[in-house]
This record gives sequence, structure tokens and C-alpha cells, in this order.
Amino acid sequence: MRILSSLMKLGRTCPTYLSVNISSGILRSCRALTGGRPFYDKQPEDSFRPVSRYPIPYKKDLPYDMVELMEEVERRGGFLPNVFKAMAHRPDEFRAFFTYYDCLMNKETGNLSKADKELVIVATSAHNKCPYCVTAHGALHRIYSKKPALADQVVVNWDLAELNERERAMVEFALAIAKPENITENHFQQLEKHGLNRDDAWDIAAITAFFAMANRLAHLMDLRPNEEFYALGRVPKVRYSDSRAS
Repeated sequence: MRILSSLMKLGRTCPTYLSVNISSGILRSCRALTGGRPFYDKQPEDSFRPVSRYPIPYKKDLPYDMVELMEEVERRGGFLPNVFKAMAHRPDEFRAFFTYYDCLMNKETGNLSKADKELVIVATSAHNKCPYCVTAHGALHRIYSKKPALADQVVVNWDLAELNERERAMVEFALAIAKPENITENHFQQLEKHGLNRDDAWDIAAITAFFAMANRLAHLMDLRPNEEFYALGRVPKVRYSDSRAS
């Protein structure tokens, strides 16, 4: 799945807590965080509440294609995002969910960057009050945009956030979809001022709609963000070996 290529790109930019094998571009997690064990086959023992209020399947009970994907995501990213574990409760929906995610987030056409897409997700998820998606995609936005504070600003009050005019137009359009408003020619014209055409508008709307669904599923499941997401993109890179030496 194309989600793996996205994770490989992310692996080349991830900061603290993750070290990069430069020759292969594959992330290796710090053992202090992962303990060297796969996360998707049981709940963390020291958790004050579970990953999801629905059961997390054991690895041995999952179809091979799902196990293969999750093992690859965990191997390349250093940890497995909890959404993979929680969605595994329904295998058919798991496959459909991540297939559509790939179509939206990893397409090679259009004028939206990775950071643009993550900004749309953060704004949508903040509007829908989704802790999981705000935390996870806020981290991804920090990494792709190299702007460590912007996602947090959007979550608190997007109207006061330090958005440039192009970013502001995208967020305004996404929130018009999320509320929902009647979409008029004026909405498209505001995007066109910043070089975003009608296909780009469709991309923004589709990402907003998909994550509105994801937000509501996360609420249903009481989905808990991975602890690793909170620190990603906030502090400069350090090598694990260097941190141990200090």
C-alpha cells in the first residue's frame, strides 16, 4: 500500500526519539519507547485506559495482509499508530479505510503538499474535537511543515493562528465543508486566488469529509493517541547514542 511510501518519507524527517538508518532510510525506534515488542497484539500494560473501548485483536487472529501491513508500518515508523490497532476490530473496514486514506493522502497529482493536507486534517479534527486526530496529525504537520507551533495555534483558535493567506484560504474552505455550509462560487474563487483549482478544492473537501468520519469513529472508540506523537516535530533531532552519552 502507498501508505508505506509515505511512512518512508516521514522516516527521513522524524525528530527526537527516533534514529534514522541513513543508508536505507528506515526508522528504528528507541527501545526505551517500544520495548522491542509489537503493540498491536495487546493493550499496553501500564496504560491508565485502553487504546480503544472495543477489543484490540491479537496478531494471530488477524488476516495475513493486515498483519503484514501493520508489521511493515511499525518497522518503518518505529511504532504502530493506535488507529491501526483499533480499526483491526473490523477487517473489511480496516482495508477500505486505509485504501481510501492512501488515495487522498498519497496521490501524486494536485497542488496540495503533505503539510497542506495535514493542516486541513488538523483544522477539521479541531472543529470536531477529536483528540486522536489532532494529536497524530498535528505531529505530522509539524514534521512536514517545519513549523512547530502552527498546528497548536490552529487547534486553539485558527482565526488567530499565524497562517499565511494561502493556508488561511484552505482552512476556511475545509471548515465550510466541515460545518457544513452551502458551497458557492465564492468559496472556489477564494482558493483560486492562491493557485488552487477545482480539483484541489475536491481534494480539500474529500480529506475534510474523510477525517470527519475518522473523527467520529475515534470518538466512538474513545481512541487514545500514541505517546510518541506528542513529542514529534517539537524539538531538534538528537541521536539516541548522543542522548545516552550525556
